[in-house]
Amino acid sequence: MSGNVTSLFRGTAAHSPSMAALTRESGEAGAGPVDFCIPCNPYFPTPAMFEEMAGRLRDIITYYPSGADTITAELCGLLELPPQCVAMGNGSTELITWIDHLLVRDSLAVPVPTFGRWTDQPMETGKRVDMFPLQESAGFALDLARYAEFVRARGTRTVVICNPNNPDGGYLHKQALVQFMDAMADRDLVVIDESFLEFADAEAEPSVVREAMLRPNVVVLRSLGKNFGLHGIRFGYLVANPALAGRVRAMLPKWNLNSFAEHVVFMLRDHGPEYAQSLHQVRRDRLEMAGRLSALPGLTVYPSQGNFLFVRLPVGAEGTVVRDRMLTEHRILVRECGNKIGSSSRFLRLVVRPQVDVHRLVSGLEQVLYGPRRGAAVPGPATGTGYSSGTAAVDRLVSETNGAGMRALAAQPAGPPGLAAAPAAGTGMPLPAAVPVAPAAATVGPMPMPMPVPAPQQVPQPAPVPQPAPYPGPVPVPHPAPAPQPTPDPVPRPAPAPYPAPAPAPATAAPHPVPAGPTPPGVPARGGLTAAQVRGTDGLESVPAGGRPASRGWPDPAGMGRTG
Repeated sequence: MSGNVTSLFRGTAAHSPSMAALTRESGEAGAGPVDFCIPCNPYFPTPAMFEEMAGRLRDIITYYPSGADTITAELCGLLELPPQCVAMGNGSTELITWIDHLLVRDSLAVPVPTFGRWTDQPMETGKRVDMFPLQESAGFALDLARYAEFVRARGTRTVVICNPNNPDGGYLHKQALVQFMDAMADRDLVVIDESFLEFADAEAEPSVVREAMLRPNVVVLRSLGKNFGLHGIRFGYLVANPALAGRVRAMLPKWNLNSFAEHVVFMLRDHGPEYAQSLHQVRRDRLEMAGRLSALPGLTVYPSQGNFLFVRLPVGAEGTVVRDRMLTEHRILVRECGNKIGSSSRFLRLVVRPQVDVHRLVSGLEQVLYGPRRGAAVPGPATGTGYSSGTAAVDRLVSETNGAGMRALAAQPAGPPGLAAAPAAGTGMPLPAAVPVAPAAATVGPMPMPMPVPAPQQVPQPAPVPQPAPYPGPVPVPHPAPAPQPTPDPVPRPAPAPYPAPAPAPATAAPHPVPAGPTPPGVPARGGLTAAQVRGTDGLESVPAGGRPASRGWPDPAGMGRTG
């Protein structure tokens, strides 16, 4: 396997090779490597559930599934969501693709590093992607106020936030996120990607799905494969007001969900307690794993609310070499993040796994980083690994068009003072000077989008941010820590500054102005729901808050799995 590891990773661009490809390449029968790369739940489904699926394998793969509406209705009954507000897709990537094609008009803003499809998908369709670099010096924390300023300075029409973020696991509290959504009420679209939110325990009800149904321009994306430990079954869903959800749902094929997805969804009603317990165990393992990794000299572990940990390797360690040696010498697959825009080869994303696997991971890292062959993980000036994916992000930015084109933007004169994006510190990617975006015509379709607000000619520099309160750093080590290392701990997360007020819309704005705040009770969002309809049926096929009994302990969508 060792001779072909590099080529396997080179051929996967912004992602990692599949487990099937790695297993085939190894030429060894049986299970593949221990997987610290693919972020899924190791405790769900239970062995009994797998046995049940295996017993029905012939029927599952022989016959057509039910239509997507039937499967969606069952999921909505489980999660107590109105089916009109939900669209299920063949994985979250399918939904991201349709969001881009149907709802993203000309530009999209996204913090980086993050999930690669949020940068790559809109670039592939010629959109301008405005990348907001998360600073290593701030622990990769997203400052929502500065992000809002960035969006307005660039004139971006669609805004994306992943919560928790992938790969660093950074988390935004619900109240702050709702305030940000309302501050972005004049944008075409706000997408909150909650693919990993089930693993968070920072607050009891972290999801904004119910708030999204009340707003005219918010979509929440949620994963099922990651939460249920079933990446091979491609299923996920989005939640929005009926007009937005309906636009996506109308474009999806009738049988876009396979029979495995149907079988799992209809199994879930009887396995709520097991699912909640699996999430509880993942959170306990995350704490234990972070402590074990923090004990390794020179290794920095960033706070995470996902089912993975973002770590910075010791000074001088080359991530591609560490990755290749962990795989070939220890049969452990890790995610080296050099091909993520905004990251570098000094960073690994490590999936939370049971303690027995973590012991094997730590032992392998100790040998690769500090053992007799340690020098092999630190190439000299004239050596290398044949392919350093630490340069992959730069290569892609140079070769891809990035909408108007990175090279084209660089060739244009710089915009007015105050519009230039701040250069990234640490590992962040530098951004070109901002170019004022002219207002575009309103989208023609069943749901007209609001007219864009003209970009301001000059944006005042933000006031200095006050000294933040200390943010909890890496978790305490459960056993005596080694001698202090020169590598500093992550900087405390900064306190957010006040949001900039939305720019006033011109008199000739869209005929249906968007309210600059949450929809009042009893007043439907344009094409959407009233607050009463979200809480109960009121003519929609949802479940009253105090109506149908819980499905054998299954948690509600706003706080799934909070028990335990």
